[in-house]
Amino acid sequence: MSITICFDFGNTRFKAAIFNEKELVEVCVLENASLTLIAALITKWAPNKTILSSVIHHDKEIEDLLAQKTSFHLLGPNTKINFTTPVGKPETIGADRLALCAAVVDLHPEKHNLVISLGTCITFNFISNRHEFLGGSISPGMQMRFKAMHEQTALLPLITPSTDFNLVGYDTKTNMLSGVILGIAAEIDGIIGAYEEKYGNFNVLLTGGDLSYFVPHLKKRIFADQNLIFKGLYAISEKNN
Repeated sequence: MSITICFDFGNTRFKAAIFNEKELVEVCVLENASLTLIAALITKWAPNKTILSSVIHHDKEIEDLLAQKTSFHLLGPNTKINFTTPVGKPETIGADRLALCAAVVDLHPEKHNLVISLGTCITFNFISNRHEFLGGSISPGMQMRFKAMHEQTALLPLITPSTDFNLVGYDTKTNMLSGVILGIAAEIDGIIGAYEEKYGNFNVLLTGGDLSYFVPHLKKRIFADQNLIFKGLYAISEKNN
């Protein structure tokens, strides 16, 4: 039995995924990115390998602990990956986007793939069937849009995301829900359509913490995979550890 733990430190969520060989066994949501919580996971699972994808300024002692206890890899510019990056300044590509691209190349190597991640920001990531990450786009995520409307107006409240709304909102909250959630859904469908005009046939994979709010409203055919980033991290860990 070979255990690998893949850590993903995002802007708002901290998660860990445990793999037994290539099988995803469990996903844990962490309260914070503390050394104590990481040490507890290492004690519980006794992993052979670990990998960390981080887009925050995390405690560097976490890296030291993982390196001491396991075969550890920190995802970054020097990581060996299963695709090329013919984009300007590849060293600026976020660790999370690297992991998503690695996942689709590992899972769907013979097709073009468009990966859409719905988190703090929304990222569109296009990988060709020649395993080239061509780039994509970044736009504000759902929570960021709600927060912006609240902070940049005098009267709009800061609301909690919900699926309880209609196309035509009947009060301030449902107007905001309709505007943000249906607006993002239309944005996703529209951008997929633009890619279709340029590239023809390709897979569309949707992932990220806010995925469930948008799947019911999308008209385009997609594959939804909440754990896509972890599958990419595992593939990268195997290549680098």
